[in-house]
Amino acid sequence: MIMGLMARWVPIFRVKVIGPSMLPTLGNGEIHLAVRGRIFARRGAIAVFAHPQRPGLTQIKRLVGKSDGRWWVEGDNAEASTDSRDFGGIDPLLIQGILLRK
Repeated sequence: MIMGLMARWVPIFRVKVIGPSMLPTLGNGEIHLAVRGRIFARRGAIAVFAHPQRPGLTQIKRLVGKSDGRWWVEGDNAEASTDSRDFGGIDPLLIQGILLRK
């Protein structure tokens, strides 16, 4: 029980990259740290977010810009990325965290 409570309060969490959509910045299988929440969301940051159309799927993409209150997200490797070019901008509430810089 105590461990479960602590997991919700710790502001840092680990994220594993799966796939080539963020190459060359993030490689498949790499593990990175992210700060929980949206407070550090800004243009150019890399966000961890819930896919807007596939419940349970978490994605890692770059925040490119904000329009009409929604974030436009894109993978650094456009040919291998499913992102806002496919599903449009995302609601900021879907952002679970922001990756810390290497």
